[in-house]
Amino acid sequence: MSDLKAHADLLRELHHGDLLVLPNAWDEESAELVAGAGYPVVATSSAAVADALGHEDGERAPWREMFAAAARIAAAVSVPVTVDAEAGYGLEPEQFVTQLLEAGAAGCNLEDTDHRAGGLVDTEAQADRLAAIRAAADAAGVPIVLNARIDAFLPSSGIPEEDRLTEAIRRGRRYREAGADCVYPIGVSARHDLGQLVAGVPGPVNGNTGPELDLAALASLGVARVSFGPRFYRAGLAAMRDALAGLRRMETPGGSRG
Repeated sequence: MSDLKAHADLLRELHHGDLLVLPNAWDEESAELVAGAGYPVVATSSAAVADALGHEDGERAPWREMFAAAARIAAAVSVPVTVDAEAGYGLEPEQFVTQLLEAGAAGCNLEDTDHRAGGLVDTEAQADRLAAIRAAADAAGVPIVLNARIDAFLPSSGIPEEDRLTEAIRRGRRYREAGADCVYPIGVSARHDLGQLVAGVPGPVNGNTGPELDLAALASLGVARVSFGPRFYRAGLAAMRDALAGLRRMETPGGSRG
């Protein structure tokens, strides 16, 4: 527990300096690559982990399998690990925190999509859940770093496009009041919108790169951390797909079989 507390303290501190860059991992080898490249934290991607386990994203993978994968990742590296825990798999706060700590995680993402009913969880209900998880973690002696994902910009949220920025700021403020260490308005691609979010929500904001948002732009906006989700996992699959297509071309009549 003392090591986990130190990892949580370090992870929290890293949100208040230079841009914290988090290339997301999905298994032991990818986590070792991230840590070996000098990144101070390993973050998981639920979409990549679930896909590698043979499941779809969106809490369709059994939660025990997801936490077992997180535990293998945490055991493979010496740096803090923060887990993409989707919406928490319906676990009660105390059980959720227990599973995180048993996996060796120092932090987590927790999104406000309602995977069962659709749309977003009620703001106050999500804030209450965040507060309960914060209390359970503090009681366990490991102040895990809570990254509250805000899904207002996703089409599945059901929020009209013109209202998404206002809703994301409103939720971000409330989640921070409830004890979230950082908020993550996923799906924001416009520099103006992300700038408004950073200005409108007190404390650290997680961003994503995009056509208007390279690492320099994110840093200039005051973003605290950037994550890449399943991007590297999918890039690996795409590279393999291209290599296999090239191999098949070599096997066609007239091609070299090496």
